[in-house]
Amino acid sequence: MPNAMRLSLKAPWTLAAIAVAAVLYAVAISGAVYEVTSPSWLSFHLVLRKCYSVGAFALVGYLFRRAARERGGTHLVAVAVLGTALYSAAIEVGQYFAGSKEGLGWNAIDTLCGALGGTIASADLILARRKRG
Repeated sequence: MPNAMRLSLKAPWTLAAIAVAAVLYAVAISGAVYEVTSPSWLSFHLVLRKCYSVGAFALVGYLFRRAARERGGTHLVAVAVLGTALYSAAIEVGQYFAGSKEGLGWNAIDTLCGALGGTIASADLILARRKRG
């Protein structure tokens, strides 16, 4: 059986994390998708775009967390929060090479949106820790 097939059978969360992260990365660096999902003629297009990104990052963070757990990882909150923040930073680099003219301030805000999404993806674990004391 090919390795890719074994991965999908033994590690479905890892495969899902890779697939979703790759698709969302491609979407994030596409100027055409940006204009369709948050048209610049809308006065609130930036807020709309940030809300989309936090939701997408929450999904990615959840998948990162599940993939880490599936592979025997620990520190699942850190994996989700830091992993998603790093993923967001990688998107910023990709957008730069695709021609984005955002400055470092917006890059930092977008990376923080990634960390926020990872935190949302881990909210159940964070709350469970607080309940335990």
